[in-house]
Amino acid sequence: MKREELEALRARVSCEAVLEQAGYEIDLKESTRRAVKYRQGGNIVIVTHAGCGWFDPLSDEKGDVFGLAMFLDKVPFPAAAEKVGALVGFQLSRPEWRSSRSSLRVEGVGERWLSRRAPSPGSGAWRYLCWARCIPATIVRQAIREGVLREGPFGSMWAAHVDSNGCVVGWEERGPEWRGFSTGGSKVLFRLGPTDASRLCITEAAIDAMSLAALEGPREQTLYLSTGGGWSPATDAALGVLAARPGFNLVAATDANSQGDAYAERLRVIAESVGCDWQRLRPPADDWNEVLENRGR
Repeated sequence: MKREELEALRARVSCEAVLEQAGYEIDLKESTRRAVKYRQGGNIVIVTHAGCGWFDPLSDEKGDVFGLAMFLDKVPFPAAAEKVGALVGFQLSRPEWRSSRSSLRVEGVGERWLSRRAPSPGSGAWRYLCWARCIPATIVRQAIREGVLREGPFGSMWAAHVDSNGCVVGWEERGPEWRGFSTGGSKVLFRLGPTDASRLCITEAAIDAMSLAALEGPREQTLYLSTGGGWSPATDAALGVLAARPGFNLVAATDANSQGDAYAERLRVIAESVGCDWQRLRPPADDWNEVLENRGR
């Protein structure tokens, strides 16, 4: 094919179409408009850039729609281009994403974070965390004192991701009708607990980090962390810096599924590379918030 024909195919065929045709199923619970998660058994592919890009969260594989066809079928580029061409006009089974957000000017990450107030008893974020997700008020107050919680819109909460300098660079967004990550923000680590801790518990979501803190009770030397359901190079670097301190214990408290096990393996590699202790702490349910909710019931 000529270059113009390839560019036309790239514009007309979504990565989601390739995945759906290959038997992958969308995980609506774990998907957002900007990052759509597809699963097939233990395989996971995240679609980004409005269907034009993708990446494998368990490896370094990523690319465009042609790269995805090559990755899935293990075929060379000409065969992948032919497969993509056969999908022109393919209709996705899922409904189109509809954003509840307005088209207001996107402000800077720090400016938007500072513009939101902290949760307070009875506020939307407080009710969501304490009532819907069973997080004890003591844990919510601790997160507020440490400056990592904000009141999001429509009864949601924002949980800050902070870099090694203590700057807010993004946040997890969770609410009754919304799940996402801050527009223009960066995933590094949500942090709850003392900065001089000797025990690091890494979870996949800020709500799981707070849930595990509640389940374990006050522990002076434990820092509870969340990767925000992803694993960026900045996350890798931040964990490496933390784990390299003498006497550290790295605890992989990720979910009890194939993705959680894969993340735990990555944490084991980090621990061994810096020579710190490593432990797998597997929740007796799918995640730590489910464990907390079950205990509450």
